[in-house]
Amino acid sequence: MTANTTASTAAPSAPAPRILIVYTGGTIGMTEDLATGALVPFSFDHLMKNVPKIGRLGYELDHVELDPPIDSSNMSPAVWAQVAKMIADAYDDFDGFVVLHGTDTMAYTASALSFMLPNVAKPVILTGSQLPIGEIREDGTENLITALQIAAARTADGAPMVQEVAISFGRHLWRGNRSTKVSSTNFGAFRSFNYPPLANMDLHIDFHERLLLRPAPGKAFAPAYAMEGAVAVAFLYPGVTEAVLRPQLEAPGVKGLVLRTFGAGNAPTEQWFTDLGGETV
Repeated sequence: MTANTTASTAAPSAPAPRILIVYTGGTIGMTEDLATGALVPFSFDHLMKNVPKIGRLGYELDHVELDPPIDSSNMSPAVWAQVAKMIADAYDDFDGFVVLHGTDTMAYTASALSFMLPNVAKPVILTGSQLPIGEIREDGTENLITALQIAAARTADGAPMVQEVAISFGRHLWRGNRSTKVSSTNFGAFRSFNYPPLANMDLHIDFHERLLLRPAPGKAFAPAYAMEGAVAVAFLYPGVTEAVLRPQLEAPGVKGLVLRTFGAGNAPTEQWFTDLGGETV
């Protein structure tokens, strides 16, 4: 079993890591409107002014942002394409990327980016927060600094430690397309139920190097921005009826349907269900 690797910053003689921060919005960049009590997005400059410790990392940072920043509940394939293009356009100029994102749809975005950025050989780290930076007991400062450190981390031979899309949140680093949000209140808001954490963050960032993904040999980074939007999702549950399921299968414009089934893929064996499946193939 390969020993875990503890993250280290660049050697004094090495150039400072260049990290691009992609700001999409979300709680991490919000503040309270004193007149209404609602959370409203502020600018990236506001975010950086509230985390002065970032300057002590010694990294070269730049940023791009959605205009305007969005609530993650408004995330869509079109916005995923924007974010993927921001990363692809800057790919050769930076050592790593940190995407600041709202938590509600962060796992969706991480999964989408993992397929839109195939053979990525640099870290694309998503993070956010449960409370806005500026609150007394907020988690955004630690999450942001940790994500930057992960994006800058290198192996012993100088290669990027992380070469995939991942979510850094709380005490763990999760593979992007294996992650699920499990809590709206816990500072450890994400989990992966079918893959171990890629790293644990306590006193140090301890990477489980044997679990980290590496791009396929000989395969070039080849971003893809188009995504089919005419795909529906249907949940099977005990008692589901033909009257409920048929309209989803026959909805105009739907080109595909993902069935969320029972167990390892089980579904009803009633005649109406198997007939309905045969009609729509």
